[in-house]
Amino acid sequence: MSELAPQHRIIFRGRKIDLALQPVRLADGSTQDREVVLHRGAVALVPMVDNDHVCLVRNDRYAVGKVLLEVPAGTIDAGESPDATAARELAEETGYEAGRLVRLREWFVSPGVMNERMYLYLCTELRPGPTHHQPDERLEPIVVPWSEAMAMANDGRIEDAKSILALLLCDRLRTH
Repeated sequence: MSELAPQHRIIFRGRKIDLALQPVRLADGSTQDREVVLHRGAVALVPMVDNDHVCLVRNDRYAVGKVLLEVPAGTIDAGESPDATAARELAEETGYEAGRLVRLREWFVSPGVMNERMYLYLCTELRPGPTHHQPDERLEPIVVPWSEAMAMANDGRIEDAKSILALLLCDRLRTH
């Protein structure tokens, strides 16, 4: 298989991502450059309003040209910890502040092309407050029964992979 070299060459710097060429040693010993998206990481949040209701967001996603129903999420700012990002993004996107934020899991989002790592948090003991959406965000927080969120994750109404995974993982914790 291939072996990743530790060095890469940035060919584009963006606001949230960089694009790099990274040399990869192939099975035959030759080396080829591969495109790699460099990302600071992100958090995904499952805000439990109470034992039977979760707060999701309707999120206008320009990359796919659709409004998607998702768990709240956001990119880790430079120098920020995932825990700090979780608290910040929860307040920004939903208006809630959590009495408890528990990191449950982490995973690579799309390791074939990017290094983004996502951290999943269960948010409980919520206190409502105002949202603070970023200028480029078009979000609408909605509270739905847990059973409805699970039905949407299972029947395709939720199309976002991080949201499906977050809900299914949390459901498994609720039932075991």
